[in-house]
Amino acid sequence: MKRVRMLLRVSSNQQLEADGDLSVQRQIVKEYVERQVDWKLDEKEYFEGSNSGYKNSVANRDILQEALQDARNKEYDILVTYKDDRVGRLMWEIGAYVMSLKSYGVDIYTVKDGCISPENDDIMGQMILALRYGNAQKSSSDTGMRVKDTAQKLVQQGKFMGGKAPYGYELVLSGELSKHGRALHNLVVIPEKAEVVKYIYQLSLNKEYGSAKIAKLLNEDDRYKNLAPNDAWKSGTITSILTNPIYAGHTAYKRRERINGQYHRLDSEDWIRSFEPNENIMIIDGATWDRTQERRKMRGDKYIKKLEHKDVNVIKRNDGMLPLVDVIHCGYCGCKLVNGSKYNYWTIKGTGEKRASKTPIYKCQDAWQGIPHAKTKQFRADKIETIIFKALATYVEILQENENVFEEITKNQNATRRQRENELKKEKKVLDDIQKKIDVLEDHIPDAMTGNYLMSEEYLISLINKQKEQAERQLKVIQQKEGELNNVSVTINDWEDIRQKIPSWQDVFLNADVATKRVLVNRLIERIDIKEDKVVIRFKINLNDFLPQPRMKVHHGVQEPGI
Repeated sequence: MKRVRMLLRVSSNQQLEADGDLSVQRQIVKEYVERQVDWKLDEKEYFEGSNSGYKNSVANRDILQEALQDARNKEYDILVTYKDDRVGRLMWEIGAYVMSLKSYGVDIYTVKDGCISPENDDIMGQMILALRYGNAQKSSSDTGMRVKDTAQKLVQQGKFMGGKAPYGYELVLSGELSKHGRALHNLVVIPEKAEVVKYIYQLSLNKEYGSAKIAKLLNEDDRYKNLAPNDAWKSGTITSILTNPIYAGHTAYKRRERINGQYHRLDSEDWIRSFEPNENIMIIDGATWDRTQERRKMRGDKYIKKLEHKDVNVIKRNDGMLPLVDVIHCGYCGCKLVNGSKYNYWTIKGTGEKRASKTPIYKCQDAWQGIPHAKTKQFRADKIETIIFKALATYVEILQENENVFEEITKNQNATRRQRENELKKEKKVLDDIQKKIDVLEDHIPDAMTGNYLMSEEYLISLINKQKEQAERQLKVIQQKEGELNNVSVTINDWEDIRQKIPSWQDVFLNADVATKRVLVNRLIERIDIKEDKVVIRFKINLNDFLPQPRMKVHHGVQEPGI
């Protein structure tokens, strides 16, 4: 008797339901196995849910790797699946996978085609296998191209391609049905929110406010804040409204492009737009929309070009690093502080000499995006760094007096690192699951467009957009976890290196360059939370755990005994 295992794969969550594709697949495969005289179905089955067989490589599909390992261990003889596309749709990879199983004595059978595993010396059979999956891959590729081409033509004709309605609109049933019997929706303007959109364009065009300033202004007014998406206005939302041609009545396609699994915004020159505006959905007239784009571009360009009346190059982006940027957070909202240094330029009247100065500043990201914020949202570096460096110098001096401290804390640090690594791994798994759901939903867009899917095209795209928003939030969680892991410990080698190279920490913090200070800070400090009147430093080594004396608490540069 030959030992047989089933391979089942569905490409959407709906197919996991009791009456969905999964139960049908399992029953059909089971009946096929029972009809074979010398086959015995094994208790273990391989199941792959919500995973595209076209977009995911064999190496990244855990179930296929598990089946291969079990074949290597001689646990079964035959792998049965419903159709050959359940294994995958990539010509070279799937063909190689089939032959790998064959090398371990496992043949693949499908209910539709029987055995698809050629012998190792059957060159013609292997060519047919490559053609089988070559056709499958080409079919998926052609379907994707047809969908994009169709979408492009429909958008150029003025059709809204579904998904979540932009701010200021809602999707309303049109009362019409497609030729496939699906209910059609129209975009309808929400008058109250349309007035907010007009106000946003007015602030950008007439007052030349940036997105963050507009968001802040809206959040400070209860009338507008109550109409904000997701409870608060953010600079990114304002930018999206100011750059979306839908408000001028033009539907658009290909504003973003997926590259290596990530979506990137494209320049407006690459967008596909409707030829004529739709006056029924127009909130901003075309001339106003065009002038707004021109003004925004001019404001951006002026930071990278020489000003006409000044012979001074103004810096558009500050790529310099402040020494505390990796560990310092806003004490009011917990958001990480970033480099917000300001540059000033002036001319000396008497000589005409051009001068420039820089004021190093740490700023709260959330506050500068216009999110409501308590009190201070930025801190001058020359004030807070003096306090923190003095505290750090005192801390290091205490460590230097206790040379055996690392022997006592190594065990605790390793445990903490393992915990952070596990947390990061879990968060990455969550992001991976979200991306798989996105892939599954996108795979079904062609079927939805032709009416051969349970969900409408509009509803399917709305689900995709929700998953993408969730993926963006999850990516921020992962970045935070990665930062926590990088800052979790100080190694003995780090400490020995610091001790050998730095005879006096006071001198280092007074004279070292920014890069050196930043490295030293990262090695010893896990996190800093700062308010207008309070600085909390969390060191990677808690002196209270190992030394009889308490840590030092610093107020306005004065060292005092503290907890």
